[in-house]
Amino acid sequence: MTTSATSRINDTRQPGAPLGEGSSRRISRGMAHIAGLDGLRALAIVAVLVFHLNASWLPGGFLGVDVFFVVSGFLITSLLVHEKRRTGRIAFSQFWLRRARRLVPALVLCVVTSVLIARLVSGDLLVSIGRQILGALTFSTNWVEITAGSSYFDQTAPQLFMNFWSLAVEEQFYLVWPFVTLGLLAVASSRLRVASALAIGAGSSVLMALLFDPAGDSTRVYYGTDTHLMGLMIGAAIAFAWASPTMSLRIAPSQWGLAGRAAVPLAAVVLLALMFRLDESNPFTFRGGILLACLATGVLVLGLLDRPPGRPTAWRSFASSPVAVWIGQRSYSLYLWHWPVILIIAIDHPAAPGTIDHLLTRLWCVVVTLALADLTYRFVETPFRRDGFTAVGSRVLVTVGRCSRRVRQVVAATVAVTAMLTIVVLVTAPDQSQTALLLEQNEAGAAAGSLGSPAPGSGTALGTVSPLLPAVSPASPWALRSGSSSSPASGASAAPSAPTAPAPGKNVDAADAKASFTMPAGTDIDAYGDSIMVGSLGALRYYFDGIRIDAKSNRRWSDGLAQVKARADGNRRAVVLAFGTNWGVDADQTRATLDALGPDRMVVLVNIMGPMARVDKDNDTLAAIAAERPNVEVADWAAAVRAHPDQLQSDRIHPSLTGAHLFAKTVRQAFADLSEQHTGQKVTLKNLPIP
Repeated sequence: MTTSATSRINDTRQPGAPLGEGSSRRISRGMAHIAGLDGLRALAIVAVLVFHLNASWLPGGFLGVDVFFVVSGFLITSLLVHEKRRTGRIAFSQFWLRRARRLVPALVLCVVTSVLIARLVSGDLLVSIGRQILGALTFSTNWVEITAGSSYFDQTAPQLFMNFWSLAVEEQFYLVWPFVTLGLLAVASSRLRVASALAIGAGSSVLMALLFDPAGDSTRVYYGTDTHLMGLMIGAAIAFAWASPTMSLRIAPSQWGLAGRAAVPLAAVVLLALMFRLDESNPFTFRGGILLACLATGVLVLGLLDRPPGRPTAWRSFASSPVAVWIGQRSYSLYLWHWPVILIIAIDHPAAPGTIDHLLTRLWCVVVTLALADLTYRFVETPFRRDGFTAVGSRVLVTVGRCSRRVRQVVAATVAVTAMLTIVVLVTAPDQSQTALLLEQNEAGAAAGSLGSPAPGSGTALGTVSPLLPAVSPASPWALRSGSSSSPASGASAAPSAPTAPAPGKNVDAADAKASFTMPAGTDIDAYGDSIMVGSLGALRYYFDGIRIDAKSNRRWSDGLAQVKARADGNRRAVVLAFGTNWGVDADQTRATLDALGPDRMVVLVNIMGPMARVDKDNDTLAAIAAERPNVEVADWAAAVRAHPDQLQSDRIHPSLTGAHLFAKTVRQAFADLSEQHTGQKVTLKNLPIP
């Protein structure tokens, strides 16, 4: 995320002059505004905002951060080069003080406000908040979270300040790069400076590609300063070249002939295509995709620097438009506020993607973010950046001092209470989210062969009832009552229960199970899954008494294949497979798992739901695979959750207590549909009350 340092660079050429002209005069005449850089920031923040609102709308919107990196690398390096040429030195302390004035006041306001509001909404938002605040205030979020083993792509607790990782990367760049720049200016030619910056960027890209593990979590290579320097270095290389009287002319697209006229539009197309096509599950993202986005952004920057005679290009006109400039000027505050606002509103008013309610809540997130960003820009960012800490502090003290005694008391009390409440919130913040606690308890219960008793105080994300359920036989007179046979996924409120099934309690082997597609009882079913199934263990055992479950967090389809093969012919005649939340749906692994089970078993594939860009693509893959095989049916968990978004935990992925029941009902409806397709007999499902 760019700090939007300043858009004033050495550009004093006469209108229409080539880029390299007047270079010797630029230094003495000071800094002139580069029209369009605010517009480029606007493009970046809009991409990030859309991605975080709903990743499926712009799967590669996270590349907006890399656009910020390129702009920031260019601006900061240009400022350092200009200062060195103007004064003969770089005043490091003043440089860092300007960075602090630019960054810290708005950040502190965002942190304190977000923490206090989050406490009123959900304790899950405050898990590890002390660590998050430490990372935010020391600009070390990326390494703090890497050390803690956090995942940017797979979380059981929403991180209130997850987006601050990029601020940390930039601030670490600000700490080190001035020394490197000073050294390069002292001993290196313009060509060597450019080559050095590009070499560092290339090394960072190679390191990202080498350390990236397609079978593991990508947080380390995404968060790491060492593996994510390419954008900053491309921006720095452009700054070094632009400061050179000879090289500045060569990097102007207008001097490249026909290729130059196509370069900027092509770069825009490439960047937008990457934003629409890449996602965090695509290996190319980390093996060239991010670098390509940075290179495209670099060309867009060159298009803004180039001022050939004639009318402005379409790109410069767009980037200099009033709306783009307005958004770009507020890009830092927009970046600070947007993620906490999205999390808080999502928990306060849950809505599933694909619904009108979801669209409306996302629009509300945009309105709130814009309002907070504008206020922060006007009353915090601008005064501190323009006047400094001392002047702003003195002005505030003078203003308060002129007020009545009553007003001064109210102000002092407000500050004291805010500080005290913030400390209390930090001290009392939970160590684990309810989702993590649920998964931990259920995994322990599964390993022990029973769920056991819930821990005191555990419950759903809303803190209403315990998420852990005792195993209750569906045959119990207490459990059964007549009711509708409607599909829960279609929004029916009735909970279906098991129909009459053959000889419950008997373990049917593979030979006896051939062509047997009657509705299975719990003792006929094996279930394999990831953390979604772990979170639904109690409900599955409640609806399918005797079901055999093999589930563990962070599993993927390759793990499911291994478990199915390990059990081999010991698999029961009906099988539930619930994978894909982690690392997506691998079509080859899915088909291999179904091949291992064979065509004579009833198989239910549970599709996925969550704030991941790949959800619809993964679910389409599962639907296509199921359509190929008559013994396979999809349990439409995604559709069920869209109708009941309040039945998810705060991470918007795992089911709550009632959501676990919805999960089990959706699986059971899929078995009923599969049975009816093969036997031609209607399966009557009964309701089970939620204990």
